[in-house]
Formats: sequence, structure tokens, C-alpha cells
Amino acid sequence: MSADQTLLVISNTPDETVARRIAHALLERRLAACINVHSPCRSIYTWNGTVEEAVEVPLTIKTTAQCYPAVQELIRELHPYEVPEIVAIPVAGGLPQYLAWVLQSCDATAPPDTN
Repeated sequence: MSADQTLLVISNTPDETVARRIAHALLERRLAACINVHSPCRSIYTWNGTVEEAVEVPLTIKTTAQCYPAVQELIRELHPYEVPEIVAIPVAGGLPQYLAWVLQSCDATAPPDTN
């Protein structure tokens, strides 16, 4: 994966408060260009040998491979789950201007935005 590769990162959160906290923290640190906070959904999964159900709020995070390690670290820091879902998917193509905007917006070396 090259350093300028655009990624979509998917994560589910337990509620909108956590979803918004993570989204704002990622943007303030310039670790993402955009985060979609989706409508709540029902997740059905196996955890510790038991089928569980939960209402969760999904996030779709547009970022870069360069920023991904910091994205993962920040989600783990702010997420209440023992093992949060964090899945990175490489973007195979897209509108060149949009992909350029994502690359320009993400800068893992920039200080957090305090505005």
C-alpha cells in the first residue's frame, strides 16, 4: 500500500455520541477528510460463543494509508468496545479531484485544529 493510497475505514459505534466524538477527533487531527455518520442499524454477531444483537451507528471514514495507523489508534482510544470494528479498504479508483481532496485534507503530521 503506497503512502498516498486513499482508504475507506469502516467502524461501528454503540451510539451517535461516540460516533460524533470519534468523527470530530479525527477531523480535528487532520486524520480524515470526511466521516459519514450513518443511521443506526442492527448488528447480529457472535461474541464469546454467543449470538448477540446490538443497535450500532456505523462510520465510514475517508483517509489515507499514511494516516491509517493514527486513525486506528485514535478509534481504539475513544471507542468503548473491547475489540472495536476497524476495517480499512483500499480505494481502487474514484474522481481524481475528490481523491486529491482526500489526500490534501489528511495530514498526520499536522497539529490538531483547535478552532
